[in-house]
Amino acid sequence: MSPSPLPDFRSEIASPAVFLVLRRMRTPLIVLILIFAVSVLGLSLIPGQDASGQPHRLGLFDAFYFMSYTATTIGFGELPYAFSAAQRMWVTLSIFLSVIGWAYAIGSLLSLMRDRGFRRALARRSFIRSVSRITEPFLLLVGYGNASRMLARSLDDMGRRFVVIDRQDSRVSAVELDSYRADTPALLGDARDTGLLVLAGLGHRTCEGVVALSGDDETNLDVVVTTSLLRPDLPVIARSNSRAVGDRMRAFDAQEVVNPLDRFGDHLRILLRSAAAYQLMIWLTSAPGTEMPVRGERPRKGRWVVCGSGQFGEELSADLRAEGLDVTVVHVSGGRVLAGEGDSAHVVESGHVADAVAFVAATESDTTNLWLIDAGRAANPDAFIVALQNRRANASLYAAIGVDFGLFPAEVIAHETLARLANPVLMRFLPQVPHQGDDWACALLDRLVERCGMGTPDMWVIRLDDASGPALRPRLDEGGVRLDDLLRSPSDRDDVLDIVPLLLIRGGEHVLTPSGETLLNAGDQLLLAGRLHARAALDLTMSDVPTASYVLDGRRLSSSWLWQRLG
Repeated sequence: MSPSPLPDFRSEIASPAVFLVLRRMRTPLIVLILIFAVSVLGLSLIPGQDASGQPHRLGLFDAFYFMSYTATTIGFGELPYAFSAAQRMWVTLSIFLSVIGWAYAIGSLLSLMRDRGFRRALARRSFIRSVSRITEPFLLLVGYGNASRMLARSLDDMGRRFVVIDRQDSRVSAVELDSYRADTPALLGDARDTGLLVLAGLGHRTCEGVVALSGDDETNLDVVVTTSLLRPDLPVIARSNSRAVGDRMRAFDAQEVVNPLDRFGDHLRILLRSAAAYQLMIWLTSAPGTEMPVRGERPRKGRWVVCGSGQFGEELSADLRAEGLDVTVVHVSGGRVLAGEGDSAHVVESGHVADAVAFVAATESDTTNLWLIDAGRAANPDAFIVALQNRRANASLYAAIGVDFGLFPAEVIAHETLARLANPVLMRFLPQVPHQGDDWACALLDRLVERCGMGTPDMWVIRLDDASGPALRPRLDEGGVRLDDLLRSPSDRDDVLDIVPLLLIRGGEHVLTPSGETLLNAGDQLLLAGRLHARAALDLTMSDVPTASYVLDGRRLSSSWLWQRLG
């Protein structure tokens, strides 16, 4: 699909603010001009007297000069003759009229400054100029809710630029209050307006992608469609709470659709299979430097009780049954139990929590979830408690009541979106992690901690080709390079770099955590995790021939071109 022509957003910098000022200030300015013109004309026509008592009139320029410093309250002198009584009377009247005119004009100006439409026009003008000055790649974030806010903080920590558009004034104001390192333009407006979306950065030459994480599925769908038609070259990541809307997004080539309803059940299923795998996945999708989360416990086998409402409860129950679990569903809506009337005690009774191994509170109300948790724990203190947290502000309440497994959808969305933006190859690795078993995940975690510490490691991809690894090309052509040899230190080849290989991509083949004996071929890709200094050392090995010779063979070559030729 060829992209449709986009309007040059820089041509839109002439915002309606100027025309709004002219329209609202037209009458006050006309009044001031008339008062000034009449005052000058009258003063020039009224006769005075010179020093000898002869009649004398001020010229138009002299009258204009006098009224200018009088009407502006400067009060400067320099008149050759004293005014007559008639002139003084006219000047007095002119002064009062000019005061009234100025008061009217200043009042109109203050009223204009308080006008919401005028302030919005000024803000839009400033926003467009800020976007036009961006020279580095940036992302367009549609919506600034909890998920986008968490994502924005991680992007800022990584040095990535972004632009925000949201329909709520409070959220746009929050962008400035969050104090990001780089200037972050934020536009108040509806992203469904194609013109605003273009001005927000969709038409900018350095826009590298669109992330639509607003809470409205229709808005996100509209953004996906608009981007697909106008900028099909841009990748789009969108949020959807509906499977039907998600399918339509994929039909318009959305790179990834994140559904928090699916993710809740998916995360629980991963935990059921391997607590270490879940810990590993959450850690690797966090921002670099994030401390490794505590490993949770896997719930026992047995019956689950799910107290949910709407799609959350339905999706979760289906996912648990797909794992072969016995699930009892208690439908809750508006704080009322639909499987029989009653209070929290009746919820426990209707759900048979006393003999269940796990209890899930997954309604759309945090208040309802909290009293469900309290009732479930009172009926069965040994039950594995799972809770859905809807609002970020209630995190302290969930921490106080205590849960074994909690899920904040906005956090999940932010983590998965960050992983796709920062390292798309990582998403080829993560889906395979839950199938490797608990022992494999534990061993990989221990290896990562040993090499990289407790903070989330930096992850990057290298490709063994002429562009990325010119120094390796002769060895690759001769039979390949051992992975262990490649990861030796350029300063002392007996030391190993703080790097852990996570994935080897060779054609359509994916090899998890390849062994050190693996022979690397030209065209291979490696997903690596490690420290920044180790990454710099590896880059040196791949690009510098003498360094590569020492690391791979133990031979030290002179960096001089002449000595290399003589050798």
